[in-house]
Amino acid sequence: MGLLREEDKAQIREMFNSRMKDNVNIEFFTGASGCEYCADTLMILKEVSELDNRINLVVYEKEDENSKLAFSKFEIDKIPAYTVTKDGKDYGFRYFGIPSGYEFSTLLEDIMMVSSGNHELSDETIRKISSLPSEILIYVFITPTCPYCPRAAITSHRLAFASEKIKAHVIESIEFPQLADKYGVSAVPKIVANDRVEFEGALPEPDFVDRILQAI
Repeated sequence: MGLLREEDKAQIREMFNSRMKDNVNIEFFTGASGCEYCADTLMILKEVSELDNRINLVVYEKEDENSKLAFSKFEIDKIPAYTVTKDGKDYGFRYFGIPSGYEFSTLLEDIMMVSSGNHELSDETIRKISSLPSEILIYVFITPTCPYCPRAAITSHRLAFASEKIKAHVIESIEFPQLADKYGVSAVPKIVANDRVEFEGALPEPDFVDRILQAI
């Protein structure tokens, strides 16, 4: 039995039809052991990829020798994980964990953003990130039950998509407790930039960007 209801599938197909343009790959990183949510994550990604023939799901198994190059190329050190690529281009964003609950919307937005090429960021944001003097690595800690987390997650991925100097990793806090403890995550969303700037909450895009830029 599938995870998505038929009415949900219909709505997603409609969104894809209106906002997708080019073919994309969902690059999924998984493993056979020691990964509680890998199987469920694969089920979600399979069901979504089957809703539009422009979506191709590529699965890399941690234990598979042929997948080691991909794990290294995309710098994947935790599973489950996914990113979305087009024509082989890596846009520097990652999602670590299962994209369930409210975070299912982050997965859909990632697919449509890469396919359409439209990051939906404001002109002012693009101006601010167009000439960054150094790189920024953003961590966004989330949980699937947080209704405010997708806003922060999607904003971070859009910034990475728009700038080659920005990388954005969305991390499901419950699945990776050691990392959450390291960064003192007590509320979500929690955002960390270059291990220098930390803040909580789903800030509006202009405020989010201004806080992130403080990291440089």
